[in-house]
Amino acid sequence: MKIKVGFGYDVHQLAEGRDLWLGGVKIEAKLGLLGHSDADVLIHAICDAILGAANMRDIGFHFPNTDPRWKGADSKILLKEVCRLIREKGWEISNIDASLSMEKPKINPHIPKMQEVLSEAMNIPQEDISIKATTNEKLGYIGREEGANAFAVALIYKK
Repeated sequence: MKIKVGFGYDVHQLAEGRDLWLGGVKIEAKLGLLGHSDADVLIHAICDAILGAANMRDIGFHFPNTDPRWKGADSKILLKEVCRLIREKGWEISNIDASLSMEKPKINPHIPKMQEVLSEAMNIPQEDISIKATTNEKLGYIGREEGANAFAVALIYKK
């Protein structure tokens, strides 16, 4: 069996008048993430980790922000497409480990729902999706509540 690991990172600004989507779940918040799609920073980092592990470039290559088809797109659709692309090459996802950093709102209460939604989108067991959330201890752009970022690692395998 061949295994590979990939790393993903994404960052988005927080802005008024936007919905806050994280891990495919809409979360009540005063500010949402700004981006061409729904700006789900967690899903975008996961997509990059999966694509990176399969040596298939990054999310911007497959879903460029210059393409009007992806304007306002639901990031779960992008994630499903990423999984389809790697499976076409014979890869399967073993597990995902992701971390999200933002000051507000509190993310931990939403993690089980995120795992459920991501499990369905990737067609892997919830127990294979780890999501952690932290603040930035009021430091930098995250601490000033100007943005959020996410990191993810994906382990993929081919039998």
